[in-house]
Formats: sequence, structure tokens, C-alpha cells
Amino acid sequence: MRGSIHHFARSVSVFKSVRRPSPSHGLAAMTRKPYNEQYHSNKSAKRQKKAAESTNDGSNEDVLLVDVMSLLSLHRPFEKSNEEDVEHNTEHSPKKIYIPPKRFSEIEVEISQLSSTGDGLGISSTYDHVYVVPFTIPGDLVQARIVDYFPKAGYTLTDFVKVITPAPQRDDSLSKCPYFAKCAGCQIQMLPYELQLQHKKDIVEKAYRNFSTLTPDIIPAVAETIGSPLQYGYRTKLTPHFDGPPGSLTRHAKRNPSQRKGLEAVPALGFNMKATRKVIDIEDCPIGTDAVREGLKCERKKLAEEFAKYTTGATILLRESTVREPKSPTKHESPKPVPIRSAGDLSSNEEHVSSATANGNTGKPEDARNSHAPDDTPPYTETKTYITDQRAKSTEYVDNFVFKNTAGAFFQNNNSILATFTAYIRDRIIPPTTPDNPKPIKYLIDAYCGSGLFTITLSSLFSSSMGIDIAGASIVSAKENAAANNISNEAAAFMTADASKLFEHVRYPPDETVVIIDPPRKGCDDAFLQQLLKFGPRRVVYVSCNVHTQARDVGVLVEGVGDCRYGIESLQGFDFFPQTGHVEGVAILARCN
Repeated sequence: MRGSIHHFARSVSVFKSVRRPSPSHGLAAMTRKPYNEQYHSNKSAKRQKKAAESTNDGSNEDVLLVDVMSLLSLHRPFEKSNEEDVEHNTEHSPKKIYIPPKRFSEIEVEISQLSSTGDGLGISSTYDHVYVVPFTIPGDLVQARIVDYFPKAGYTLTDFVKVITPAPQRDDSLSKCPYFAKCAGCQIQMLPYELQLQHKKDIVEKAYRNFSTLTPDIIPAVAETIGSPLQYGYRTKLTPHFDGPPGSLTRHAKRNPSQRKGLEAVPALGFNMKATRKVIDIEDCPIGTDAVREGLKCERKKLAEEFAKYTTGATILLRESTVREPKSPTKHESPKPVPIRSAGDLSSNEEHVSSATANGNTGKPEDARNSHAPDDTPPYTETKTYITDQRAKSTEYVDNFVFKNTAGAFFQNNNSILATFTAYIRDRIIPPTTPDNPKPIKYLIDAYCGSGLFTITLSSLFSSSMGIDIAGASIVSAKENAAANNISNEAAAFMTADASKLFEHVRYPPDETVVIIDPPRKGCDDAFLQQLLKFGPRRVVYVSCNVHTQARDVGVLVEGVGDCRYGIESLQGFDFFPQTGHVEGVAILARCN
């Protein structure tokens, strides 16, 4: 097996898609109107425009469009060669013109690239159109069903039907989920994990190539993606949902809640089918931890008993919570099973025992390998529960740090990698003192601090740290977490402030300050970036769940304003969500002298 997505993408030369006859769909097929372009012209103008224009907002549509344009650009020489043949050879057949297949018809597509969205991309026989096929990898020959056509954007969205000829790297036996290739949650379960990590490195590279506006010579090599100790059973939060009765979302029903009717049958509880709003009934989700998987079973049973009382649909929160209890340090003691009990209303005493063990895994790869070694048995046992109350408090441990958060609020959803993740930042956030930078860095500003993950885990490195967030509830949690970890107000302070006015409250000297930012997927707004450049901290650590908006924002910081600009010291991806197309990025920037 080759060890690179690039290798097997390049091993496939020119890909053609062959249209197949539309399959029979019974009465629906008999009554369907003849195909014409009216369907496509009736598409929402706004949706067509969004698909065809790059907005640099880092959305899935924007990222997909850039990948489509890149693939089409690779095939322009073929298109030009065909045109030259037609011009100089009168016997040559006329240039092929792309004719869009009928909606819901099925075609064969050979996949040539894996998009940063996790979808496979195949080129049309005319080399001027791309088919987007989910659940595929380069080298797959697949059957796909036409869903949406975006002529100005140059691509067609399809549904995956089946694999005709698998790529050499495709291994469907790796998938542990019976809903894979239907559920929208995971995209690449069929890809060996080392190739998943390579793909995520490629995503970071493409993000900086396509979204940063920086020249290649000032973008450092992207490091190999740091993998998750757990590839399944890692997700500490799931939010399955179900739909309400027919008509429950109408204007009349919303205005007259007393007239709503309850559900007449047990609804499907789970997650959406790929590219649709249809809910798939999910009995189990193998990427969830044992606690939340047990919670899903219990909540499904509860819904089956109480469905008639629901007049609208609902989303169910399943958040893992951990309780550690000290134990006698008996040498060579074997790990014991971890009881999993429902904490949905924080009053249930019913316990559900699973095969999970209290091994004290810190999330570091070496701990994952050695967690069952007798000498590594931790001096505590862990009880795992699941919480369904959005306002309840959940508890998580990162190494020996404890974090209590409102269950419905944001906190990283893969605990197994958090210790490795925070250790990486801890080891690199402060540079060695040099003649050019004789002053040590003493201060930390944690923008978008949430409940204090970085402020608390990094505070011992600094004379003073400040966590800032726009959400008052997050600041309350951050202060409580600092106290729970015996961190004084002098060592770590927290305050509420709008991101656009964040640095108005900062009194730290810029030459001795590092700023860490972890914004939402949309990234930082221009007002915040201009403030940051005006303040000019010595170092910036940019953490992001969307490397495309990260690349865009880092480009602004590198270009700078006035005398302040930054150089990129390192770029690193972390796999917080194995089996999916998502990658977490860490960019470390140093102010240029």
C-alpha cells in the first residue's frame, strides 16, 4: 500500500464518466415529466450564485468550489489539445459538449481526487465538469445518482449508489458502522488510518495554498498530522434528533400550539442522511464513547415509551461526564470495568455497565498503547455517565486538570487527544530567549477562552494570564474551573468582552505577551485582526476547527499593518475527528523584528 493520498491520486491518469440509462422507479418513473433544463433554471438563484462564487468564507460550499476549480484547471490542457485537433484535423470528431444527465439518473464515475470536504471528485468525459460523489476515494469506479446541477460552478452533486471497482486503498472492512455511506456524520471510514492522516495534512496544505493569499516561499512545510489515540469510541458528545408530526412546522401550528397533535408512531431518532434533511434511525454510533452510546440506547427506549407526548421534533443531548474516585494503590491491580449510568436528569440511580475500563488514559499515544500495563494502573477509578440536560454540569479531565462545563456549551469532543494537544502547545508557546529577543514572555492572553482550557492548562508558564470571552456563562465556568484547579485570580483572571474591543482592556506589554486564539468556524472578523496587529504581541498561537478560515486570517497577520507583521513558525494538524474529513489546525506565529 502506498503511504500517500497524493500517490494514489496521481496514479490515476485521465478519468471519464459514462452515463447510464435511468433506472426504473416504478410509478414515479412512469409519471415523471420529460427531462429538460427547466429544472436547472428553476434552481434558487441565490443558491446557484453561492455555489459559483468563491467568498473566502471557509464554508463547505466555498472549499468545494475551490477544489472543483483546481481539478478542472488540471484538465484544461486536454481540452485545449482537443480544440487544436479539431482546428488542424478536419477528419477529427467535433469537440464534445457537456450535456447534464437527468436528475435522479445514474452514471458511472471514476474518482480522481478527494476534496477537502471529504467528497470524491470525478471529471466528466468533456473535461469541463466535475461530479461530486460522497463516500469515495481516488481510484474508485462508482455508480452515482444525480442530485443537483450547478452549471456556473462547474459541478454536479450526486448520491453514492455503489462501488463498481474499488480503489486499491479502499478497505470497506475497516468501517464499523452499518449506516456508513448513508449517514452524513462520517466520510472516510473505508480509508486506512495512515491515509486519513495524510489526507488531513493535504487539507491543511491546500487551505494555505488556496485561502491565505501568501506566496509558497513564506508558508512552512506542514507537519505530519498528529493522530487520535482512539479512532472509534472517542466522541464525548452526540446530538441525535427526530422530526415532529407532519405539519408541526407550519405557520398555523406554530401560532396555535394547543392544536398540535402528538406523534402517532415512534419516529426515527438519529442523524441526517447525507445531503438531505431525512433522519436515519440510528441504533448505535461507534464513534461515540461507551457512555454516550449507552445513553443513545436508553434515550431510544425512553422515546419509544413517550413519543405520543411530542408535538414537535427535538434534539437530544448526550454528553459524557466523568467522576474520578481515589483508590488504594495496590500494585499490579488490574483495571476494573467502568459503570455507565444515566445522568439525564441528574437524579437517576440506574447503572448501565459496559466494557469500558478506568485506565487513566491521558490521550497521549504512548498511554493508549500502555494503558493496560499493570504498572500504569492509575490511583483512581472513573465512573462515566451521560447527561441530557443542557443546563447540567459535565466534568472532564485533561491529564490531572478538571473542567466542569455546562453540558450544552462548547467543549472539545475528543477527550483522548486533548492531553497531547495541550502538551504540544505548551511545549511551543514560549520560544527560547535569543539576543534578538532578550525579554522573556511573561503574559498570556487567551481570546475566545470558553471555559478556560488553554488559560488553565498553560497558566503555570506565565506570571499572569487573562482569558477573555464574549459569553458571560463561559467566563463563569472558566472562573470555577480555575478555582477547582487551585489557580489563583492573580495567576489567571477572566473577563467578558466583545472580541472587537478585546484589547482595550489589556495592560500587558506586547513584547512580553503571547496571544492564543481559538475562534468559531467562521474565524476572526477584520476588526479583531486589526486590533491584534495594533497591539502587536510577540507571538500568536492560532487554533482552529476550520483550517481554511485560519489560513485566511493568518494571511492577514503575515501581511501585517504598518510596522507589525508576523512570520509563520509552524503549521500542525490534529485529528480530533477520525473517520471524518475534519482536521484541527494549530499555527504558531512570531512577530517579525
